[in-house]
Amino acid sequence: MTTFPHATHRTTTVAARATELSKVYGHGETQVVALDRVSVEFRQGEFTAIMGPSGSGKSTLMHCVAGLDSFSSGSVRIGDTELGTLKDKQLTQLRRDKIGFIFQAFNLLPTLNALENITLPMDIAGRKPDQAWLDKVIEMVGLSGRLKHRPSELSGGQQQRVAVARALASRPEIMFGDEPTGNLDSRSGAEVLGFLRNSVRELGQTVVMVTHDPTAASYADRVIFLADGRVVDEMLHPTADGVLDRMKDFDTKGRTS
Repeated sequence: MTTFPHATHRTTTVAARATELSKVYGHGETQVVALDRVSVEFRQGEFTAIMGPSGSGKSTLMHCVAGLDSFSSGSVRIGDTELGTLKDKQLTQLRRDKIGFIFQAFNLLPTLNALENITLPMDIAGRKPDQAWLDKVIEMVGLSGRLKHRPSELSGGQQQRVAVARALASRPEIMFGDEPTGNLDSRSGAEVLGFLRNSVRELGQTVVMVTHDPTAASYADRVIFLADGRVVDEMLHPTADGVLDRMKDFDTKGRTS
């Protein structure tokens, strides 16, 4: 694995790991390499943002590590489980039991109220939520007074809070967010990012988020930068200005290469 000079080595448990991961679409002249032998670790209890120019492979990386997409070669592990060895049914069960998802589209069912949307994945699985944990999550995202409201009665920010609570409710080993603030105004986005950061600091959650927004990335503990399907840099303790400067470097290199 590539080691960057500004990265500090820490010995903590790895929640997810990609090793020599490649994703190729098409064949011959139409072949597109979306991921090119990517090796990266996501540590337990850490908030990681993935950034890169359009087409850099950041969403593809997240989808492959989260078990939402297949990969061409290499390996992905969630904890001790190798995703490449799982059959479809086993992969579905792993996503349900060990992984939480937050997407740009809130993906709430309009006929269910907020609480029913939060517990829906566990209801489908026939599992009862840990009430103490559920109460803690609901309190953290500030939904205690809105649990009986349906999505149409909630603002966009409140709907995304429901989505965050739903992802956290089953106490997943790792939570993935794909542009989770993309449909929100700056104030609502800041609230949701604060909840994600607090879930790491207060609840010990592991969060991996794809974003194009330097301000959103500044909420993370570290940022992984992708370009042309490869991990090219890493930043610890990011600031919005620092991330923006790094992204400008990529844009300049892209125009001059």
